[in-house]
Amino acid sequence: MSKTTQSDSEPPADPAADSRSNYDHRSSDVEEPELVADLEALVEGEVRFDSYSRNLYATDASAYHQLPIGVVVPVSVADVQAVMGYCAEHSIPVLPRGGGTSLAGQTVNEAVVLDFKKELDAVVDVDPETGTVTAQPGITLARLNNHLEEHGLKYAPDPAWGDKSVLGGCIGNNTTGAHSLKYEKADGYLEEVEVVLADGTVTTFGWMDVEELHERAAAVDGDAGIVERVYAVVSDVLRNRTEGIEERYPDLTRNVSGYNFDKLLEDVEARGEVNVGRLLAGSEGTLGIVTEATVSLEPVPEETSVVLLTYDDVISAMRDVAPILEHDPAAVEVMDDVLLDLARDTPEFSKLVGTLPEGTDSTLLVEFYADSIEEGKRKVADLLADRLPGYEATGEPAADGTRTDGEIQAVDALEAYDDDRQAKFWKMRKAGLPILLSRTGDEKHWPFVEDTAVPAENLPEYVADIQELFDEYDTFASYYAHAGPGVLHIRPLLNLKADDGVDRMLEISDAITDLVIEYGGSVSGEHGDGRARTTWNKKLYGEDIWASFGELKAAFDPQGLLNPGNVSGDFDPTENLRYDADYEFDAGFSPEMNWDNENGFQGMAELCHGCAGCTGHQDTTGSIMCPTYRATQNEEITSTRGRANMLRRAMSGDLPEDVFSEEFIHEVMDLCIGCKGCKRDCPSGVDMAKLKTEVKHEYHQREGIPFRDKLFANVETLYGLGSAFAPVSNAAAKLPGTGLLMEKVLGIARERDLPTFTRKTLTKWDRSRTPAVSESEADRKALVIADPYTNYTQPEVGKAAVRALEAAGVHVEVPDDVTDSGRPAHSKSLLDKSRATARANVDALAPRVEAGWDVVSVEPSDSVMYQNDYLDLLSGPDVEVVAENAYSVMQYIDTFRLDERLSTETDETISYHGHCHQTASSRDHHAVGVLRRAGYDVDVLDTTCCGMAGSFGYEAEHYSMSQAIGRMLFDAVEESPGTEVTAPGTSCRSQLAGTDRTDGKPPHPIEKLEAALQY
Repeated sequence: MSKTTQSDSEPPADPAADSRSNYDHRSSDVEEPELVADLEALVEGEVRFDSYSRNLYATDASAYHQLPIGVVVPVSVADVQAVMGYCAEHSIPVLPRGGGTSLAGQTVNEAVVLDFKKELDAVVDVDPETGTVTAQPGITLARLNNHLEEHGLKYAPDPAWGDKSVLGGCIGNNTTGAHSLKYEKADGYLEEVEVVLADGTVTTFGWMDVEELHERAAAVDGDAGIVERVYAVVSDVLRNRTEGIEERYPDLTRNVSGYNFDKLLEDVEARGEVNVGRLLAGSEGTLGIVTEATVSLEPVPEETSVVLLTYDDVISAMRDVAPILEHDPAAVEVMDDVLLDLARDTPEFSKLVGTLPEGTDSTLLVEFYADSIEEGKRKVADLLADRLPGYEATGEPAADGTRTDGEIQAVDALEAYDDDRQAKFWKMRKAGLPILLSRTGDEKHWPFVEDTAVPAENLPEYVADIQELFDEYDTFASYYAHAGPGVLHIRPLLNLKADDGVDRMLEISDAITDLVIEYGGSVSGEHGDGRARTTWNKKLYGEDIWASFGELKAAFDPQGLLNPGNVSGDFDPTENLRYDADYEFDAGFSPEMNWDNENGFQGMAELCHGCAGCTGHQDTTGSIMCPTYRATQNEEITSTRGRANMLRRAMSGDLPEDVFSEEFIHEVMDLCIGCKGCKRDCPSGVDMAKLKTEVKHEYHQREGIPFRDKLFANVETLYGLGSAFAPVSNAAAKLPGTGLLMEKVLGIARERDLPTFTRKTLTKWDRSRTPAVSESEADRKALVIADPYTNYTQPEVGKAAVRALEAAGVHVEVPDDVTDSGRPAHSKSLLDKSRATARANVDALAPRVEAGWDVVSVEPSDSVMYQNDYLDLLSGPDVEVVAENAYSVMQYIDTFRLDERLSTETDETISYHGHCHQTASSRDHHAVGVLRRAGYDVDVLDTTCCGMAGSFGYEAEHYSMSQAIGRMLFDAVEESPGTEVTAPGTSCRSQLAGTDRTDGKPPHPIEKLEAALQY
């Protein structure tokens, strides 16, 4: 990659293009250089055949992994055409890939991968009159619907991962979602597709008269091209295979197994036309490569209403599904006892689960669409009058409401009509997958039979038989998801590393396929065939239809180059698994920190399931994770998934390079900025920041500690010297050429301003004064920690904290013996130093905490250090008592409602950017609550890390990445109605101070609180 020479102007859009950057998101080795050279000469996009890129695309959200030949990132249809044409000429397989969210292994193959999400993600045209939109395959469904929002329209398929999965993948899997009772699968909305065929030609498939299809098919001869041969097969299917299709295809709206011949028959019957393009839906990239699609849209419903019905057991809930469907709901979702028990243990859902009747085993979430809130309440009341008579609903049921004959199964109900309560219900249901994926042991819930579908009326018997089957194999699964259309997410708990684990997976899959067929169902009701289920299509459909699948595949793809093996192929579902009995993991070192999860460091390194929860965009997913991925616009190696997979594969021997090589550290580990967002936002809870700390510590043990890292780790000493020599130290930092010298000698970016030191430190100020509230008259006693930043560079923030606490009646002291929390050393992975600092601080603080003192930090990363990271470094009652009694200053005020003692007055509107560490530990709401009660109108910015990340943004090689992350924050501030921005983190305020969006360094929230005080 060519590098841009960096000047003092705006950094390049691509951080890796900065001449100082020591990364380019790939490894130095290149597989098949001649093939790479040929492709690079043909395409404008990137061609990546290095080992890192190949390993990054070796997995998706399934149980499988297989190295691709290489990766191409097309930027145009011409690029796709060129790659396919070249590969056809040289008989090289090709795999189109969207977001990599597939659960059955359909985006894992030995092929040249085309990554569409990175570049081909535009909306081409919106036509509200016809209710259609034309878009490229790489756009996420969330961004697509954002474009449509102003028209009151939406693309109806709504998979739970719609903010990470993309339109092309949605079409490839024939996706639907929770509201499929109202909407069709992707095939029902596909009006026209632009397709690159297996020979590299481009064509468009859309609607055509059936007779025209038959006429064109009749004219096919030996020289016919792909399109005409496809028409011939489709014509034969419509003329000669209809009886077999009607007999063997399950009568389900949610069947996505095999090629969807049944949709062709429906269309012909409904409108006398055929749309061959609809065969691309659910084809998993095996028939053609979709480069543009026109899809029809649905109106956004005016209102929704939700009721949560509770049951004594999951079978009772299943018995209630068919009667509930008589009420025409938009969605019916189930959660069983496994998930409810796990949800009960989570802070976010414990209160909601606690409102359920004692003994509740399972629930059904039922949602209705309505034209008004009143109508929504009536629909819920009708349902309850029928399925839970005696319950006093909020609304009045209609006199002629639907009544069914089924026995009463429900025990109780919770209604929800406001957006927040409904969102809470839905979030708990959607938390099912994250909860299940949090296991760090060798036994995991694997997705190989997790979306079978049967008619709703057969669910009770089907679930009973599955439970009996699992009892035979001494395992269990949870039952959740789309009960209304008969789709249950069932993930058996298995250890694939065990000698018999893979055999058990195959046997269970085979047995459940038999049950599915017995109950008139489908092997896949949502997530497709892929490597996990392709083999069962022959059993599901029979030899004749299976042969037709092969004929269609051969017509579209004569050489069998497009994602070979899927849908109509010969995959063995036990091959190319991530884990099997031969799998070995060797970290290569002994971890230094406490790991209280099962399997410790290894369990965390293996925890990522590839679900792509870290690959959402800031504008649609929000929250923190993962800042570098969002800044680099879909660079896989910068996601938590990418890093976790690379770490696991390196430590299991699948990478040719050592995890402790300089290249691996720079490319994979160093660009994790330690925001901790993954610990909360990752569905599995992968703690990449902690993993990185362990790996970098071991790297330092082997290679030594760079001088700059030592410098940043010793901030207390460095800042103490700066303060002692102020103002001379400040003047020296401003001399011409100082920035360039710092960059050349220390690697500190010349664009960054160095801190301004003061000799009047916070500790000196505190020693010279008498506390405003004596210990005897105070209800609480607080030790306000003078961290190096607050003490030596911005004591005004510490003073504001002291004054605000004293105004609230708190006795405050600023201790001299506790300053640096150890965070600077910890962030540089110098664990010996951070542990020593933690031990000294705990020894100093624990006796005082036992004596009734609270530990209060102005700097949020320090408070999280005391609360969380100390527990990773130390063990015992002393560190636990310190962690339990440590607070950030705004958290402290909010927790004990100290602001209720304050007199405040203001009507200012301010923008609030929370610190990533506090947000990740769910403690950032405290500052917002206090500021709002003080009178401020607070606009909370939905932003990720500021990009400074302690010393990261000062490092010359990371400056452009820091600014790329920062631009998301800068844009949010610019769009906010606030007259001023406030942020608790020193790094955040420094990042914002370096822009033209703020006048100097923004204030800390405690300064805003003090400013509102009425003394």
